Amino acid sequence: MYLYQRDNWWQFSYNTEIIMNALGKVRAKQGLLLGKMSSLGFDFQEEATLATMSLELVRSCEIEGEFLNLTEVRSSIACRLGINNVGLVPVSRYIDGIAEMLLDAVQNYNKPLTDDRLFGWHSTLFPTGRSGLYKIDVAQYRTNPMQVVSGAMGREKIHYEAPKPQEVPLEMKRFLNWFNTEDATDPVLKAGIAHLWFISIHPFDDGNGRIARAITDMLLTRSECSSRRFYSMSNEMKLSQKEYYKILEKTQKGDGDITEWLLWFLYCLEKALSSAEETHKSVLTKARFWEQNRELIVNQRQKKIINMQFDGFFGKLTTSKWAKLCKCSPDTALNDIKDLINKGVLKKNNDGGRSTNYSIIL
Repeated sequence: MYLYQRDNWWQFSYNTEIIMNALGKVRAKQGLLLGKMSSLGFDFQEEATLATMSLELVRSCEIEGEFLNLTEVRSSIACRLGINNVGLVPVSRYIDGIAEMLLDAVQNYNKPLTDDRLFGWHSTLFPTGRSGLYKIDVAQYRTNPMQVVSGAMGREKIHYEAPKPQEVPLEMKRFLNWFNTEDATDPVLKAGIAHLWFISIHPFDDGNGRIARAITDMLLTRSECSSRRFYSMSNEMKLSQKEYYKILEKTQKGDGDITEWLLWFLYCLEKALSSAEETHKSVLTKARFWEQNRELIVNQRQKKIINMQFDGFFGKLTTSKWAKLCKCSPDTALNDIKDLINKGVLKKNNDGGRSTNYSIIL
């Protein structure tokens, strides 16, 4: 018997004491991260949000076996966030579409989740009406049976069989009513419940996992009352992909108690919060540099190259590289460099001759 085949299956039960203890630790860590990131300037918060959302979208698709170009994803999200200083590249309509889905979930986190909104998200995932070679129902709930299967042909293993297609509209109506109704459930817990609930219904022919993770991001954003994102749940789910599928399958075949699922979800969220500092290491280092050098007077070329050094966009800094990146003469580049050396920002490395290069003093 699957979870959804139980009477009133949506009235999930869990051990409140155990879950609240784990939730308290996660909420404390969430508050510390948000406080730390909020102390940064607006530009650095934007940069951290761009890095997080790019990682989130790429990893969410990787869980489904789809590999996106991170540079394209970053460029697409940057355009939509109005960030124009990140080295934009041409982007496919498909990546633009799925970036739009995530941004809609995060930036409009307080808007109701509706059938029509979900259909819009689904159409961005499958703009051609196909999933690989197969034609699927797009921008509508599925009209076919759904099984989650693995293994070679003839040796398939059925991990899950979703509700019958004729049951999906009623199940989704119940889910959306709950989702859009404010109650005493902590939004972080609601994110974990919503993820499991939506995946259990499996309302679409394909794309259910990616949409479930967008819904999760939407509720986590709501839990923080801010559309700025500083950690990626999908990145941690990708790193623990086997455990992710294993706990989902175990819960869907369980007795209706979802304590173990919620504990895993909170553990994954805690890891995502802990990983955020490493993800934003360059942003935090850059922010500290400009804080310590707030009275430093530099021109736009110098500011650009300093920031690019922190972002790791190129290797050794040379006069010719400076001139090329700033579209200026070698003499101007050398003058810029000498000025920063005199101000104690750059130092000349030991390599000499044509290998002369410079690095930032931290």
